[in-house]
Amino acid sequence: MSTRGPAEGDAPHQHRSYAPSSVSCSVLTVSDSRTLDDDTSGDLIRDALEKAGHRVVDRAIVPDDAPSVRRAVLRGIERADVDAVLVTGGTGVAPRDVTPEAVAPLLDKRLDGFGELFRMLSFEEIGPAAVLSRALAGTAGRTLVYVMPGSRAAVRLALERLIVPELAHAVGQLLRPATR
Repeated sequence: MSTRGPAEGDAPHQHRSYAPSSVSCSVLTVSDSRTLDDDTSGDLIRDALEKAGHRVVDRAIVPDDAPSVRRAVLRGIERADVDAVLVTGGTGVAPRDVTPEAVAPLLDKRLDGFGELFRMLSFEEIGPAAVLSRALAGTAGRTLVYVMPGSRAAVRLALERLIVPELAHAVGQLLRPATR
């Protein structure tokens, strides 16, 4: 006979019960050369989110400089109607790639598993070049923040394998009432 109570045995179901049916997202592309007309990675994010039943309530492109990236991400975090900010671009090792440095100080909690798993899955597709990615994720208050590379292949991988399957569940955890 189990000594676990119903609350313990039912924890995964309980956690998922807090998940909203739809998540409101802000999509941010970091690029010196893209516009909304040719932002194929941003289009891919929007389309994947909408296909999964989520909403894109804001979309922007900002240049590859830390203050611009930080301001844009902070705007998304501060919006009451945004549950998650998804950022694409500026995660490599080139001198202008400053997205992780701009975003990391805004995070209250890092979700290190996102970057680790992203690089592992990328390694399966592209080999050792995956170590050059500095993808990251975390929470800022009650907002999820995901930072992924700018290539369409990387965005597709992150969305399909990591973000979309857990987005509502993760937001639900942030919105869950505190218990002690």
